Amino acid sequence: MKFPITAALAVAMALPAAAQDRLTWWTEARFGMFIHWGIYTIPAGEWKGKPFAGLGEWIMNHGKIPIAEYELLASQFNPVQFNADEWVAVAKNAGMKYITITAKHHDGFAMFGSKVTRYNIVDATPFHRDPMKELAAACQRAGLKLCFYYSQTQDWHEPNGVGNDWDFPAGPQNFQKYYDEKVIPQVRELLTNYGPIGLIWFDTPRNITREQSQKLADLVHQLQPSCLVSGRVGNGLGDYDSAGDNQISMGGAKRPWETPVTINDTWGFKKDDHNWKSPQVLIRQLATTASRGGNYLLNVGPTSLGVIPPESVERLAEVGKWTHANGESIYATAASPYPYDVSWGVLTSKPARLYLHVFRWPGKQLVMYGLTSKVERASLLAGHAAVKFTQKDDPKAGYTALTLSLPAEAPDANDSVIVLDVAGKVSVDPSLQQQPDGAITLPPLLGNLHKSEGSDVRLDSRGVTERWTRAADWIDWSYKVNHPGEFSVEMVTSQQKYGNGWDGDQRVRLKIGDHELAGVVADNGKEVNPANPYWPYVITKLGRVKLDRTGTYTLSLKPEDIPAGQKYGLTLVAIRMEPVQ
Repeated sequence: MKFPITAALAVAMALPAAAQDRLTWWTEARFGMFIHWGIYTIPAGEWKGKPFAGLGEWIMNHGKIPIAEYELLASQFNPVQFNADEWVAVAKNAGMKYITITAKHHDGFAMFGSKVTRYNIVDATPFHRDPMKELAAACQRAGLKLCFYYSQTQDWHEPNGVGNDWDFPAGPQNFQKYYDEKVIPQVRELLTNYGPIGLIWFDTPRNITREQSQKLADLVHQLQPSCLVSGRVGNGLGDYDSAGDNQISMGGAKRPWETPVTINDTWGFKKDDHNWKSPQVLIRQLATTASRGGNYLLNVGPTSLGVIPPESVERLAEVGKWTHANGESIYATAASPYPYDVSWGVLTSKPARLYLHVFRWPGKQLVMYGLTSKVERASLLAGHAAVKFTQKDDPKAGYTALTLSLPAEAPDANDSVIVLDVAGKVSVDPSLQQQPDGAITLPPLLGNLHKSEGSDVRLDSRGVTERWTRAADWIDWSYKVNHPGEFSVEMVTSQQKYGNGWDGDQRVRLKIGDHELAGVVADNGKEVNPANPYWPYVITKLGRVKLDRTGTYTLSLKPEDIPAGQKYGLTLVAIRMEPVQ
């Protein structure tokens, strides 16, 4: 059985001392504010009366707006209501520990006073102020870290940058020239003119070479040795890994990681995007990210006047109420000691302490298997009320059980946190096993993937199989059954992001102990997993099976046929076995 290494353990095992020092503040922070702000907030998703679908900050690209027209927006940009202290206060009150703001996005406009080009907020707008200097001072006063986003490859304003195929249909003429004459000097400006910087958030590496990525990382570390380089600098050379946009999980992360997340659907302000996530979703995403050893970078998109939308402010205030009461369970925590998910929520940990984030309140009793540490005290984190418990080790049944006696109603509808103080280190049985609710879930990350010669099948960053287009590839799991009975068996597969793409029609055979089930991957229903909300899951019902004894079982999944020419193949999320009542 293979189990993922926690982020904290990976840091201790694999990172040089300098990198560990740089990462300390960041892994303790866990929660930051992302700010996408630029001249694209003037059209706010609409150009010449025509609304454009997609992300607000991409309107130049989506609308194929010529440079000569787009750059006129700079003369209209005058964010007179911008107040750096107010922005920083919103972040701090929400419980955020750092701010990452777009110093230059893909449109190429510098939101700082750059000497490299006059295409910047000080020289090209009626505002004539450098908001980055004001934010740097405000962050210093409030004790938050300031970080800069910088688009190092895409620059739609430059003939030698990547991405503008309407003004420059032949593509970048000389990317190295753009890199040497704009990227390097502007990154140098950001690291020498604004005081201590927490990290440089590079993005979309595209065509950047390993040598170019390395030079950027080296420049950052030379100018500010304590400054981090984001995972999107390219070629695996960042100080930490970056999940996909709005991706809450990282399957089997071997390094510290961060996920960037929107409060609505877009990053830069867009006037017709009203799909706001609830405070409950944001709080649970924060806890889930921390439970997997990651940082949660939550975005706001201020308007062209410099105002953070009230819908964002209101939601962040609600998040702040929760973090003020429960922040101990987020800041400076390590990932859950369990390699699998639990049904009622997620866990975070510290030495000799375990935090149970209960999203789905079970009523008067919560049962947890596999905790082998002796529990000395249990309590609610908010208010510190004691929680009665019993702990049972049943060698005959093959599992340990902790039973917590709870109030009938959840103390917090968003996330009620229970603290377990244990003797010594937190220790668990990592075996994949049936949970107290009777369910058995088998994710690919915890199975053994058997690849045929020349196969490209692998796990993506979520832990979902991709490029599984060969029937000769297969997977199996070993797991424990604690409560025998009859089970309904389902296969969960994933569509592509936003539901764009899914193949299906693969014929599969499952061998479960002495039983076999066969079926075709089909759409028998959809569900949305909060850990990956923009990737819809497809449920395939495969039948029922009876497991009549306790103990260890093996389940194997072998395709019998994968139709030729499939683009995505078998995108396996998990095999699920639910007890039949």
